[in-house]
Amino acid sequence: MSLTARATRRHRRKDAAELNITAFMNLMVALVPFLLITAVFSRMTILELNLPSSTQVLTETPQALNLEIIVRDDVLQVADRGTGLLRAIPKTAKGHDIAALATFLREEVKPRFPDATSVTILIEPGIVYDTVVQVMDAVRVDTSVVSGRLVQTELFPDISIGDAPT
Repeated sequence: MSLTARATRRHRRKDAAELNITAFMNLMVALVPFLLITAVFSRMTILELNLPSSTQVLTETPQALNLEIIVRDDVLQVADRGTGLLRAIPKTAKGHDIAALATFLREEVKPRFPDATSVTILIEPGIVYDTVVQVMDAVRVDTSVVSGRLVQTELFPDISIGDAPT
């Protein structure tokens, strides 16, 4: 082996590969602001729910109204835990009648119990998630048109969720 061949071989071993991180840095410059912006929006759309814990002791003070909405496959049942069924709203050909539920709560339940703010939504297994969200929205806030403007009225914003009895 000649002297130049050995020097070339040693020279190749000493050269370190250079990393090109320009593309990665460009990705980070675009990705970090996008993730920060979407994190702010997702935080604003969270709805707080009261979920029962398995160790919680029921020390409930008797109130005038213990409202329960039971979402079944074929009917929406509006009940008071103390007195029983207030109204059964059957399912229509288009699905659960959320508008009738909102009207009943706005016109008949809320005027009789204006200070009540809590409701328990009991859901039967197999109910579509979209239906649960629509029921929660109808129970929480009523949107109506007054003098050409949309007005939102608070109905029962303190929502608890559970399983429907069989």
